Amino acid sequence: MDAAVKFNVTVSGPADGQPMVFAHGFGCDQHMWRHVAPAFADDFRVVLFDLVGAGGSDLSAYDPVRHATLQGYADDVLEILHELDLRDVVFVGHSVSAMIGALAEVAEPDRFAKLVMVGPSPRYIDDTSYVGGFAEEDILDLLDSLESNYLGWSAAMAPAIMSNPDRPELGEELTESFCRMDPAVARQFARVTFLTDARPELARVTTPTLVLQCTDDLIAPVAVGAYVRDAIPGSRMTTLEATGHCPHLSAPDETIAAMAAFVRGGPGE
Repeated sequence: MDAAVKFNVTVSGPADGQPMVFAHGFGCDQHMWRHVAPAFADDFRVVLFDLVGAGGSDLSAYDPVRHATLQGYADDVLEILHELDLRDVVFVGHSVSAMIGALAEVAEPDRFAKLVMVGPSPRYIDDTSYVGGFAEEDILDLLDSLESNYLGWSAAMAPAIMSNPDRPELGEELTESFCRMDPAVARQFARVTFLTDARPELARVTTPTLVLQCTDDLIAPVAVGAYVRDAIPGSRMTTLEATGHCPHLSAPDETIAAMAAFVRGGPGE
C-alpha cells in the first residue's frame, strides 16, 4: 500500500511550489487545518495527511510495534516525503506532531527547510528544573481515565484543551474529532504522546524553527514553549494572544499572520 493511501494524503497548490506539510495533533485529522492551510496554497505545494488511526487513514497500516514510539510516526512522515519526493519542506506540526516533525528532521535534515511548531511539548511531565505542566500522577490518572472510558474522557477533556468557553462550538468540534479516532489506536497514541521525553532530540534540530505559543494553554504552558525555543539552536518563539491549545481553529487569522513572514522569508526569517 502506498503512503498516499495509507495516510490519506491530499495535495493542493502549484506543483512546482515549495512543499508545506501540515501535521495534526492527537485526536484530530487534516480537516483541522482548513482555516490555515488554504492561505498558503497560492505560493506553496500544500500537503495534508492523517496520522494512522485518524481521519481517512487506512487503519490496517497501524503497527503496534512501529507506533509504540513517536519515531514510528516520524518514519510515517518520512515515508510520505519519500513517496512524493518532497525536499526543501516547510513542516508545520501541531502539538505532538511538532515533536514528530522534530524527530523526522533529525533523521533526515536535508529534506527540511523550516519547522513551525504549534503548541509543542517535548515532555508533559514535570521533572527536576523542568516544568512540563503535569505531575506524573496526573498524567497516569489521565491515561487511566482515557483507557477506561475514551468517549467520556473525550467529552470532558476536549473543551478544556480547546479553552475558549465563550465559543462552545470549538470544544464540541474537538470532542467530535476525538470521538472519531479509533479508540484502540487513540489509547496507545495517548500513552506515546504523554509519556514521551523528546527533550534530548531538540538540540539536534538544525532547521530554522518557529515556536507558536498560545497564552493560557492547558496542555503546553508558556514555560514549555520557551524551553523548546531555548533548546533548539537559533529558533524563535511568537506568543499569540489566542488562548487554548488549538489556535489554528480558535484564531486562524492570527496563526496565519504569525506563520507567514517566517515561512515566506529567507532562511531563518
